[in-house]
Amino acid sequence: MKKTKKKPDAAALNSVLVRRPIQRMAPIFVLPTFFAFIIGFLYPFVKGIYLSFCTFTTPRDAEFIGFGNYIKAFQDASFLHAFWYTALFAIVSIVTINVLAFFIAYILTQEIFGANLFRTVFFMPNLIGGIVLGYIWSMIFDGILRYYDTYLLAKTSYGFWGLLILMCWQQIGYMMIIYIAGIQGIPEDMLEAAKIDGATKWQTLWKVTIPNLMPSITICVFLTLTNSFKLFDQNLALTGGMPVAFQPDGTIINTTEMLALNIYKTFYTGAGTRGIAQAKTVLFFILVAILALAQLRATRSKEVQQ
Repeated sequence: MKKTKKKPDAAALNSVLVRRPIQRMAPIFVLPTFFAFIIGFLYPFVKGIYLSFCTFTTPRDAEFIGFGNYIKAFQDASFLHAFWYTALFAIVSIVTINVLAFFIAYILTQEIFGANLFRTVFFMPNLIGGIVLGYIWSMIFDGILRYYDTYLLAKTSYGFWGLLILMCWQQIGYMMIIYIAGIQGIPEDMLEAAKIDGATKWQTLWKVTIPNLMPSITICVFLTLTNSFKLFDQNLALTGGMPVAFQPDGTIINTTEMLALNIYKTFYTGAGTRGIAQAKTVLFFILVAILALAQLRATRSKEVQQ
């Protein structure tokens, strides 16, 4: 019997022919981006960690002093206050933003008239810069509070709720879009099966919709968590950390100052404080990284269980 030659698989051959030039040319495309990553991120990151152990005015005159900056950072009452204030703000904003964003997304996926217009309107505030929003809302709040013979910076609570309202107004629309995408991605047959089984809308929401939305919830909670801790420009423009409070030892604390603003002010306080500000920055990075990773692990474990 004659042995017939086996013809090569056309798909496999095309795949190899396509991959080979891509593999040969990959370094040409990857290396520029890799070098930009090293220059723009990796080197400044490592240099920043080193400078946190130094006293300096500019990076060139840095003098290594060990853990002195970290000790001073932990002894700084304003830094500790900013930490707890930021943590409280993050908790309240995460709950408020995500609950309202989900509620609006759920309503706008119920085939109501003008849903696309409402989605656009709710998303638009996210396109405005934080500094601009801060100044706009400061005028709005002062205009409202003027009728009560007070103003935004008169009380710490006014600043807290003012920042929360500003953050909600800016970010709810963005989170709403993510929730809408998640709701629209739920299989129709699951919703139909729940309806056939006699499930009410409330039962369908809790037993079908929310469990299938866990990937969207993971993303939205992560974004609101990191955005709340990194809040800077809105804080600077709206309150600037004011009003101030005097501690028994004479220390002045800006009562609405969040972590990013505290680090910024520490850095520009004067000579000798830049190393402390750099140490605060490293602590800030570690804190946000731990919280973000813990949140991702917690919410992703819920996704696996669905």
